[in-house]
Amino acid sequence: MSQQPVLLPYADPAFLADPFPLYRQLREEGPVRRAVIAGGLETWLVTRYEDGLAALSDPRLSSDVHDASDPRLLEQLPATERASLLSNMLRTDPPDHTRLRRLVSKAFTARRVAELRPRVQEITDRLLDDIVPAGRADLVADFALPLPVTVISELLGVPVADRHDFQGWTDDMILRRAEQPDPAVVDTAWQHMRTYLTGLLEAKRARPGDDLLSALITARDEEQRLDEDELIAMAFLLLAAGYITTVNLIGGGIAALLAHPGQMEMLRDDPALLPGAIEELLRYDGPVSPGIARFAREDVSIAGVAIPRGATVLIASAIADRDPGQFPDPDDLDITRQDNAHLAFGHGIHYCLGAPLARLEGQVAIGTVLRRLPGLALAVPPGELRWRPGGLRGPERLPVTFSSDGAN
Repeated sequence: MSQQPVLLPYADPAFLADPFPLYRQLREEGPVRRAVIAGGLETWLVTRYEDGLAALSDPRLSSDVHDASDPRLLEQLPATERASLLSNMLRTDPPDHTRLRRLVSKAFTARRVAELRPRVQEITDRLLDDIVPAGRADLVADFALPLPVTVISELLGVPVADRHDFQGWTDDMILRRAEQPDPAVVDTAWQHMRTYLTGLLEAKRARPGDDLLSALITARDEEQRLDEDELIAMAFLLLAAGYITTVNLIGGGIAALLAHPGQMEMLRDDPALLPGAIEELLRYDGPVSPGIARFAREDVSIAGVAIPRGATVLIASAIADRDPGQFPDPDDLDITRQDNAHLAFGHGIHYCLGAPLARLEGQVAIGTVLRRLPGLALAVPPGELRWRPGGLRGPERLPVTFSSDGAN
């Protein structure tokens, strides 16, 4: 492909606030586009829905960073114990991926997640009880963040009081800016996280509980179905992935509804629309942007475009989910949209394990906010909202005002 790579301008607040005009341009220019993304990494963007769906199930595209030819991908990871951090199911392929996923899949079935609804509702109401009297809040810091952190912490058996520590370390390791990440910062964060997780797992070995980490320790120590590095990596993945995208689903979803008051009123008037509304919010402006990384095990052709072995391929779900070939009027937010098979959770064997939990938390959180915060409105002009750069999309803060009636 003769085109020069297009630079995604993560240093530009206007792009962060609304990347979709550029995304649309890239999709119209071709099904596969070379691009430079956050951290200066060059990738091949797959921009159309049909091609993205196929790529997510293509065994020639690996999830293992070791298959990538760009050394900067590994350099963005902690220098010490890099291999142990990568031994998680997100960055492995079969047969290891199959074994690791099977160990935790029972905790995230639709039935098991449905049983969590009363507790998710209880946490949601408690958080809103704290903010309702003031008539104003930052719905990210005060609500969208602590809700999923509390839920995943309880599921894993992690002290909720530790959340500020592991949240900070996770941000240092995962959040990407326009520039190349500082290796020393990433390495220090992982060392803190590793020390914390090791201590936590030792405590659970001494006093196991009815939680997912205790079950994984049993699988490690008694059944020998994972090694110590895999146990640490699994604990980190479940802890980080268990909240970081859901924060953006809730915060970004509320922001999208505030920008579309007619849709917000429709949803407030008819809570039965909530399941479909969550799917539409995921499609319209989901928490992962531009998409999902894979690495070419061999020379491959996607939509007639030759991609060399070792190249980073980004299945751009945020671009493909507005493909007019798949979604009529794709730039419209329509909470009554039918046949909404978006790619926000991926597809294939790596389909997001936590999707049922994220959906549940999104439904409970957004539905309860609309019910309990009448008169909900942004407290700042929309142009003053700051959005996270690179990879994970959502508002950094969401200052709002509302009536302090706070009906239950």
